[in-house]
Amino acid sequence: MILVTGATGTIGSETVRLLAAMGARVRAMTRDPAAITPPPGVEVVRGDFGEPGSLARAADKAESLFLLSAPGPRLAEHDEAMLAAACAAGVGKVVKVSAIGTGQNTEVKVGDWHLPGERAIRASGLRWTILRPSSFASNALRWAGHLRRGEPIPNTTGTGRQGLVDPRDIAEAAVRALTSDDHAGSVLTLTGPELLSVPDQAAILGEAIGRRITATDVPLEVYKEQLLAAGVDPAFAEIAVNGSRMVTQGGNAIVTKDVERMLGRPARTFSTWANDHRTAFA
Repeated sequence: MILVTGATGTIGSETVRLLAAMGARVRAMTRDPAAITPPPGVEVVRGDFGEPGSLARAADKAESLFLLSAPGPRLAEHDEAMLAAACAAGVGKVVKVSAIGTGQNTEVKVGDWHLPGERAIRASGLRWTILRPSSFASNALRWAGHLRRGEPIPNTTGTGRQGLVDPRDIAEAAVRALTSDDHAGSVLTLTGPELLSVPDQAAILGEAIGRRITATDVPLEVYKEQLLAAGVDPAFAEIAVNGSRMVTQGGNAIVTKDVERMLGRPARTFSTWANDHRTAFA
């Protein structure tokens, strides 16, 4: 039995789908079971990171854990609570989705929400794999409303480039780690095959949907004000702004071959993602 947390999110739902298609026994954890329509044969269980009893029930009789906690100031607390429940239940393996650059010293401190969870996993005695993906290609979906309104897309990272990774590649890597021990004890940095800036993405996405897309720079102080006005937690807003600053300064211009090493094929390009999702921008 493989317990998948974050089962309704972009990566978690695809991980559930892939595991089910392989015939694996899957238990999908979500705070609202009524909100999920799982693939045939998948068990759905209610679990809330803030309720230890629900985590214990979710982990009962599970053999492996896919650990994906939502980013935020409570991420470390949630990771540690889920890991404690898994250890108590006798789970033998954990695969955690972390973030690129976790624990590294940079000129601009983005934040290490994932670091306590990574350390707890290493000390747990379980077999483990840590996946550190770069920025998601699917973040481009945030631009859909702007494009429908005929507006330029907002750019908070200037000409800074990133190795954008397709979430489907992250899910496939997670499945590989969950269903084999080939990458046990490994920390893998998952990126796409190329470095792209927001203007680069705009050009590629424009080709996919058949229209010219432009980008407009958003000053970071304005970006922060927008986040706070939208009700974003101030700590999260600070991290988001620092992250944009880091990318602008070239701090996430990283490409690795870890996706290819895990999956035996090159990582998907942003062009592939854009063409596969072009109807979302119609």
